[in-house]
Amino acid sequence: MSQIEQAQTEYENFPQTVESVIISTINAAGLPNASYTPFVMDGAKNIYIYVSGLAIHTQNLHVNPLVSVLFIEDESKTDQIFARRRLSFDCTATLIERETENWNQIVTQFKERFGELIEVFRGLPDFRIFRLTPSTGRFIIGFGTAYEISGEQLDKLVHITGNK
Repeated sequence: MSQIEQAQTEYENFPQTVESVIISTINAAGLPNASYTPFVMDGAKNIYIYVSGLAIHTQNLHVNPLVSVLFIEDESKTDQIFARRRLSFDCTATLIERETENWNQIVTQFKERFGELIEVFRGLPDFRIFRLTPSTGRFIIGFGTAYEISGEQLDKLVHITGNK
């Protein structure tokens, strides 16, 4: 298997090695906020988050739909703290309307992944689902092994070299 094929395989599997994603949102004054939330992802790399309307990041998404997400390897699993495996995407957030067919499908995916607690969230009117649609990204496997991500299905890895 070539280096790019191996990187592609790692890229496809990496998001499922973690249960939560770090998100960075921007408030009305332009100030950033970092947080995290559990997620589910579809085949097109859309990331779905199920969040409380009381959370700062949720309030920020209503004001500014631009969000950056980061999937990162657990510190205890890395060989080198300076080269943790990570995947980041620049995304645009879209609110999914409650009780629609799409919303119900996503809630089911959350329940399958995270269990019965999701039924509690389902009954809380402030909980919302956002679809985070990536436009570009970066996948870092280690020192000298970094890739830009693009393409219609975000499936094209381009190795980042010193010349680029």
